[in-house]
Amino acid sequence: MTDTPILVELVDRDGRTLATSEKIAAHRPPGALHRAFSVFLFSGDGRMLLQRRAQGKYHWPGVWSNACCGHPLPGEPPFLAAVRRTVEELGAAPEALSAVGTVDYAFTDTGTGLVEREFNHLFAGRIGADARPDPAEVGETVLVAPDGLAALRAAEPFSAWFGTVLEAAAPGIRRLVPEGGW
Repeated sequence: MTDTPILVELVDRDGRTLATSEKIAAHRPPGALHRAFSVFLFSGDGRMLLQRRAQGKYHWPGVWSNACCGHPLPGEPPFLAAVRRTVEELGAAPEALSAVGTVDYAFTDTGTGLVEREFNHLFAGRIGADARPDPAEVGETVLVAPDGLAALRAAEPFSAWFGTVLEAAAPGIRRLVPEGGW
Protein backbone atom coordinates (compact mmCIF):
# COMPACT_ATOMS: atom_id res chain seq x y z
CA MET A 1 0.00 0.00 0.00
CA THR A 2 1.41 3.42 -0.97
CA ASP A 3 0.90 6.55 1.06
CA THR A 4 -1.27 9.14 -0.60
CA PRO A 5 0.71 12.37 -0.98
CA ILE A 6 -0.51 15.39 0.98
CA LEU A 7 -1.20 18.27 -1.37
CA VAL A 8 -1.18 22.02 -0.69
CA GLU A 9 -2.47 24.92 -2.75
CA LEU A 10 0.13 27.11 -4.42
CA VAL A 11 -1.05 30.72 -4.46
CA ASP A 12 -0.04 34.15 -5.70
CA ARG A 13 0.68 37.13 -3.41
CA ASP A 14 -3.06 37.92 -3.34
CA GLY A 15 -3.95 34.40 -2.17
CA ARG A 16 -5.41 33.24 -5.48
CA THR A 17 -4.93 29.53 -6.11
CA LEU A 18 -2.55 28.78 -8.98
CA ALA A 19 -1.91 25.03 -8.71
CA THR A 20 -1.30 22.24 -6.22
CA SER A 21 1.95 20.69 -5.02
CA GLU A 22 3.00 17.83 -2.79
CA LYS A 23 3.52 19.36 0.69
CA ILE A 24 7.22 18.57 1.19
CA ALA A 25 8.03 19.62 -2.39
CA ALA A 26 6.45 23.03 -1.67
CA HIS A 27 8.78 23.38 1.33
CA ARG A 28 12.02 22.51 -0.50
CA PRO A 29 14.26 25.51 -1.32
CA PRO A 30 13.52 28.05 -2.56
CA GLY A 31 10.01 27.25 -1.31
CA ALA A 32 6.76 27.77 -3.18
CA LEU A 33 4.21 30.26 -1.86
CA HIS A 34 1.36 28.13 -0.54
CA ARG A 35 -1.80 28.50 1.52
CA ALA A 36 -1.55 27.94 5.27
CA PHE A 37 -3.36 28.90 8.47
CA SER A 38 -2.44 29.78 12.05
CA VAL A 39 -4.80 29.54 15.02
CA PHE A 40 -4.52 31.48 18.29
CA LEU A 41 -6.68 30.19 21.13
CA PHE A 42 -7.41 31.78 24.50
CA SER A 43 -8.78 30.61 27.83
CA GLY A 44 -11.76 32.30 29.49
CA ASP A 45 -9.42 34.61 31.40
CA GLY A 46 -7.57 35.63 28.22
CA ARG A 47 -4.42 33.52 28.46
CA MET A 48 -2.95 32.30 25.16
CA LEU A 49 -2.58 28.57 24.50
CA LEU A 50 0.84 27.68 23.14
CA GLN A 51 2.05 24.32 21.95
CA ARG A 52 5.55 22.91 21.86
CA ARG A 53 5.80 21.12 18.53
CA ALA A 54 6.47 17.40 18.84
CA GLN A 55 10.05 16.23 18.38
CA GLY A 56 8.95 14.10 15.42
CA LYS A 57 7.72 17.05 13.30
CA TYR A 58 9.37 17.23 9.86
CA HIS A 59 10.58 20.79 10.47
CA TRP A 60 10.96 23.08 13.45
CA PRO A 61 10.56 20.19 15.92
CA GLY A 62 10.49 20.87 19.65
CA VAL A 63 9.91 24.63 19.44
CA TRP A 64 7.03 26.62 20.90
CA SER A 65 4.38 28.07 18.61
CA ASN A 66 0.76 29.18 18.43
CA ALA A 67 -2.07 26.76 19.28
CA CYS A 68 -2.27 25.20 15.82
CA CYS A 69 -1.02 25.77 12.31
CA GLY A 70 -1.18 23.84 9.09
CA HIS A 71 -2.27 23.73 5.48
CA PRO A 72 -5.77 23.47 4.00
CA LEU A 73 -6.25 20.62 1.58
CA PRO A 74 -6.84 21.74 -2.02
CA GLY A 75 -10.28 23.35 -2.20
CA GLU A 76 -10.78 23.23 1.59
CA PRO A 77 -11.76 26.61 3.07
CA PRO A 78 -9.04 27.79 5.49
CA PHE A 79 -11.57 28.20 8.33
CA LEU A 80 -12.68 24.57 8.05
CA ALA A 81 -9.06 23.40 7.83
CA ALA A 82 -8.23 25.38 10.96
CA VAL A 83 -11.08 23.75 12.89
CA ARG A 84 -10.23 20.28 11.55
CA ARG A 85 -6.53 20.49 12.42
CA THR A 86 -7.17 22.03 15.84
CA VAL A 87 -9.33 19.02 16.72
CA GLU A 88 -6.76 16.62 15.25
CA GLU A 89 -3.76 18.21 17.01
CA LEU A 90 -5.24 19.41 20.30
CA GLY A 91 -8.13 17.01 20.78
CA ALA A 92 -10.53 19.90 21.40
CA ALA A 93 -12.57 22.07 19.06
CA PRO A 94 -12.02 25.81 19.00
CA GLU A 95 -14.92 28.00 20.13
CA ALA A 96 -15.96 31.33 18.62
CA LEU A 97 -13.22 31.09 16.00
CA SER A 98 -12.92 34.21 13.83
CA ALA A 99 -10.75 35.25 10.93
CA VAL A 100 -8.31 37.98 12.00
CA GLY A 101 -6.33 38.62 8.82
CA THR A 102 -3.69 37.19 6.52
CA VAL A 103 0.06 37.55 6.28
CA ASP A 104 2.73 36.14 3.98
CA TYR A 105 6.32 35.32 4.88
CA ALA A 106 9.31 33.13 4.11
CA PHE A 107 11.53 31.46 6.73
CA THR A 108 14.16 28.75 6.32
CA ASP A 109 14.60 26.03 8.93
CA THR A 110 18.38 25.90 9.32
CA GLY A 111 18.11 22.41 10.81
CA THR A 112 16.39 20.83 7.82
CA GLY A 113 16.80 23.39 5.03
CA LEU A 114 13.03 23.37 4.45
CA VAL A 115 11.33 26.68 3.68
CA GLU A 116 8.06 28.05 5.05
CA ARG A 117 6.89 30.37 2.27
CA GLU A 118 3.27 30.86 3.18
CA PHE A 119 0.17 32.92 2.55
CA ASN A 120 -1.19 32.44 6.05
CA HIS A 121 -4.85 32.85 7.07
CA LEU A 122 -5.05 33.90 10.73
CA PHE A 123 -7.74 32.86 13.20
CA ALA A 124 -8.40 33.58 16.87
CA GLY A 125 -10.89 32.01 19.24
CA ARG A 126 -11.41 30.32 22.56
CA ILE A 127 -10.48 26.95 23.95
CA GLY A 128 -13.16 25.80 26.36
CA ALA A 129 -12.48 22.10 26.78
CA ASP A 130 -9.32 20.62 28.19
CA ALA A 131 -6.97 19.86 25.34
CA ARG A 132 -5.96 16.24 24.76
CA PRO A 133 -3.06 16.76 22.34
CA ASP A 134 -1.94 14.13 19.86
CA PRO A 135 1.64 13.34 21.02
CA ALA A 136 2.72 12.87 17.39
CA GLU A 137 1.87 16.55 16.82
CA VAL A 138 2.24 18.30 20.18
CA GLY A 139 4.92 17.81 22.82
CA GLU A 140 3.17 19.93 25.47
CA THR A 141 0.87 22.90 25.91
CA VAL A 142 0.81 25.88 28.24
CA LEU A 143 -1.49 28.86 28.85
CA VAL A 144 0.30 32.21 29.20
CA ALA A 145 -0.54 35.85 29.86
CA PRO A 146 1.45 38.49 27.93
CA ASP A 147 4.21 38.65 30.57
CA GLY A 148 4.45 34.85 30.61
CA LEU A 149 4.75 34.82 26.82
CA ALA A 150 7.57 37.38 26.96
CA ALA A 151 9.43 35.31 29.55
CA LEU A 152 8.98 32.08 27.58
CA ARG A 153 10.13 33.72 24.34
CA ALA A 154 13.26 34.98 26.13
CA ALA A 155 14.05 31.53 27.49
CA GLU A 156 12.93 29.00 24.86
CA PRO A 157 13.04 28.64 21.05
CA PHE A 158 9.88 29.52 19.11
CA SER A 159 8.85 28.79 15.54
CA ALA A 160 10.32 31.31 13.11
CA TRP A 161 6.84 32.43 12.03
CA PHE A 162 5.39 32.96 15.53
CA GLY A 163 6.32 36.64 15.91
CA THR A 164 5.13 37.47 12.40
CA VAL A 165 1.74 35.79 12.74
CA LEU A 166 1.19 37.17 16.26
CA GLU A 167 1.92 40.71 15.14
CA ALA A 168 -0.41 40.38 12.14
CA ALA A 169 -3.19 38.82 14.26
CA ALA A 170 -2.80 41.19 17.24
CA PRO A 171 -5.48 43.76 16.27
CA GLY A 172 -8.07 41.00 15.84
CA ILE A 173 -6.92 39.27 19.03
CA ARG A 174 -7.33 42.51 21.01
CA ARG A 175 -10.90 42.85 19.67
CA LEU A 176 -11.83 39.24 20.44
CA VAL A 177 -9.97 38.87 23.77
CA PRO A 178 -10.03 42.33 25.40
CA GLU A 179 -9.50 40.86 28.87
CA GLY A 180 -6.17 39.30 27.90
CA GLY A 181 -4.06 42.45 27.66
CA TRP A 182 -2.71 41.47 24.24
